Amino acid sequence: MKPLTLSAFTLTTSLGIGLRAHIDALRSGRSGLARCAFESARLDTWVGQVPDARLAPINEELAAFDCRNNRLAQLALAQDDFLQAVAQARNRYGARRIGLFVGTSTSGLFQTELAYRHRDALSGALPSGFNYAATHNTFSLGGFVRARLGLQGPAAVVSTACSSSAKAFGSAARMIAAGLCDAAVVGGADSLCLTTLYGFTSLELLSSAPCRPFDIERSGISIGEGAGFALLEHSEEHESAGTVQLLGVGESNDAHHMSAPHPEGVGARGAMDQALTSAGLTARDIDYINLHGTATRSNDAAEDKAVYALFGSSTACSSTKGATGHLLGAAGIAEAVICALAMGERFMPGSVNTRRVDPSLRVRYLLDNATHAPRRVMSNSFGFGGSNCSLVFGRVQ
Repeated sequence: MKPLTLSAFTLTTSLGIGLRAHIDALRSGRSGLARCAFESARLDTWVGQVPDARLAPINEELAAFDCRNNRLAQLALAQDDFLQAVAQARNRYGARRIGLFVGTSTSGLFQTELAYRHRDALSGALPSGFNYAATHNTFSLGGFVRARLGLQGPAAVVSTACSSSAKAFGSAARMIAAGLCDAAVVGGADSLCLTTLYGFTSLELLSSAPCRPFDIERSGISIGEGAGFALLEHSEEHESAGTVQLLGVGESNDAHHMSAPHPEGVGARGAMDQALTSAGLTARDIDYINLHGTATRSNDAAEDKAVYALFGSSTACSSTKGATGHLLGAAGIAEAVICALAMGERFMPGSVNTRRVDPSLRVRYLLDNATHAPRRVMSNSFGFGGSNCSLVFGRVQ
């Protein structure tokens, strides 16, 4: 594929609001995880929660979209001059020539949970003020962000569990290549809700301590929430040094199991191999891999097999979910932005909370930050049902 420039990007998670906060947290090895105190949940687990006080109601003209998920998106969009960057792109291309492709897993499900508490005692009807289409519906996020940014181009929301906002990059790249838009806003948002927390509890996948990816004593995931966005545009022939570009996208679906990955990492390896081919690169060209690294025993073991088969033990790898938690549908955009920051800030993030790497895993796993400046990086996002996506990013020298 032809490279696409990330001309602007932003991120909000439990680590902080905006890029500067994430740079500082990643450099210091700080985690945003804390004991679960979300709403009425009474669970022995840790979560990456964005403070409620930072999630202001949706602005009046778009109040129909008001829900926790869209409040996260609103907060993220307001950081790092992202609104201004999109406004300038809108002036250059026109609103109809900028696409929107975002990912989410549960969208505004928490809004529906709240609505169910106020059903009519006799009929069971939901409150008259509950707006499913604008809050819970999967396209709620796309509809809100599109309206907030004043875009009129092609729009779609991807919902493939934990690969959702990574696959949004693939959708955008294909639409730009097809000539259906000149630029695209990509990203995603996922928010904490009771269904997700109790659902993962029922699957026995939640850790009772901060998650420890690739650790010999790893015991499950820590769920997080957040939102991030990037503006993709055609790359110029001579981009400025330091410019971050999307170089390749790889997608696969091994359909091995409803929730468990293929034990040999077949689909994961296929996505990584395809991403390298798409970028016109080989495994030796990748300096760092941001692993999916959920901290469950089966996921980490399967990803280790897939990565080792392609990259051996020489390429530096880590998971940043010990810092942010697992953002589910927003994990892809969050880790893509973290990869962009790693290239721009010239370091490779270590794995927060991981103490001792499982000796049965063979990749070169970073416990601490490495000062080597990566030029090309890969970001992995693998979802339920075997939906896999790998992205390759590069920094112009």
